[in-house]
Amino acid sequence: MFQRILVIFENERICSQAISYARELALRMDSEVAFLMLVEMAFLDRVYLGSKRNTIRQLEARIGKMGGSLTSEFMKEGISVSVALRIGDAAQELLKFLAERLPFQAVIWGSDEDLPQGGHLARTHWLGKIADTLECPLLAVTGKTPHRKEK
Repeated sequence: MFQRILVIFENERICSQAISYARELALRMDSEVAFLMLVEMAFLDRVYLGSKRNTIRQLEARIGKMGGSLTSEFMKEGISVSVALRIGDAAQELLKFLAERLPFQAVIWGSDEDLPQGGHLARTHWLGKIADTLECPLLAVTGKTPHRKEK
């Protein structure tokens, strides 16, 4: 497997359509999939780190359970999967994550189903601001709404 897909989640929000799309794309491309959960948390002062330890432990436990349920379906279909959690400024943590790994062939936004601006990430969102710096396409999956026929 030389193809790699990254699925990004934000603040424990997971879009089921993005998961399905990632699985289908991975099967078509014979790719491995990496799930990255980004959780926004400010670390303004060392004094506050101690008080956040319990919150971080609870978050790690929840993400571990989520990761287990996400990866099982992929592994059943023979797709290699990894799960990572990054805590801090989402944009900075994503860029650091990408810098530490081999390039991905696609990045899938895996959180919100209803994205602003007709499915495109708004330039006001942190991911929209850094999308142009990515080395691969950024894909956002949107749900299709059925149109009513007028009589």
